[in-house]
Amino acid sequence: MLGPSEGFPRGPPGAPYPSTVVDIPAEPPKDHFIWSIICFSYSNIFCLGLAALIYSVKARDRKMMGDMNGAQHYASTARSLNILSTVLFSVFFLIGLITVIVVVVQIKQMHTFTRQNNYYYG
Repeated sequence: MLGPSEGFPRGPPGAPYPSTVVDIPAEPPKDHFIWSIICFSYSNIFCLGLAALIYSVKARDRKMMGDMNGAQHYASTARSLNILSTVLFSVFFLIGLITVIVVVVQIKQMHTFTRQNNYYYG
């Protein structure tokens, strides 16, 4: 192999260029199995956690069989379902928490009002 010379910055015309090929194996896709189990156990709204768990298992099976494209497809579907399940659970949890706080405050105000105005009968 010829290296660069002074007259030709990349070597003489037609000379092969020195090159190094590094073969980096592709990282296998993540199957999001643990996240799916958590969503299935704690936030299984509209059975999205179950669907995510099923797709995670399919992604793991495809990965073990060597089908990385199929594993990537199932893993991305499982990830989307996990995100949707987590977001819906968070929204419903916050709505429920705010509702409970508002009801408790209203009951406390009503109790204070009846105590101050002697509306107790009995």
